[in-house]
Amino acid sequence: LPAGRTFTAERIAYRNLLQGLEPPRTARHRNPFREWIGALIRADVHGWTNPGDPAAAAEQAHRDATLTHTANGVYAAMFTAAVIARATTTPDIHTCLRTGLTVIPPNSRLARAITHAVRLAERHEDFDEVVDELHATHAATHHWVHSIPNTALITAALTHANGDFTGSVCRAVSGGWDTDSNGATTGSIAALLAGAPDHLPDRWTTPLKNRLATSVADFNGTGFDTLAHLTHREAARP
Repeated sequence: LPAGRTFTAERIAYRNLLQGLEPPRTARHRNPFREWIGALIRADVHGWTNPGDPAAAAEQAHRDATLTHTANGVYAAMFTAAVIARATTTPDIHTCLRTGLTVIPPNSRLARAITHAVRLAERHEDFDEVVDELHATHAATHHWVHSIPNTALITAALTHANGDFTGSVCRAVSGGWDTDSNGATTGSIAALLAGAPDHLPDRWTTPLKNRLATSVADFNGTGFDTLAHLTHREAARP
């Protein structure tokens, strides 16, 4: 992405690179956004390109994330990549989430928030009550783009909907905070659990017209089927 089309932690990291800093200092130097959600929302591709290998997905996500983020900002990316890698081999979201927890420090604030989110989702039939408790726990102490509350919300949505695509995405978005990012990450995971593109409801896919809009050079207008083929080719690369 062009530097001017990035924001928060990524823009700071670009600036630090231009000033001659090397990773991981690029993530730490004058970067107040270093535990925000940016690395998490880049993590999908690391899971897609390491299908069935959560450890490799997490390691690849770690290399990427440490350019721009630290601590829980990195752990959120590793967790997400591992969940996605596991979702390529099992339709059970609970197994996937447990796998994600194995690649991050068990006593980290993120791990505790994820575990708490799972318990809330299992305890309450009404997802609004889950959201209320998540906001009561995190809203006063975390920015709405911070990785901890958003990862907790993604986890709660997937758990409460049992990995169903529509249910998971709608719950993630309805919970607030970084809604576009959370909906996308949740959809990435739940779509893999669905097993095939034609298992997704048409109302989610037809309006997109198989066309990507992006600032990345030479990719604007590319079909999602083409992107899937290119990603699969990367996954098969030795």
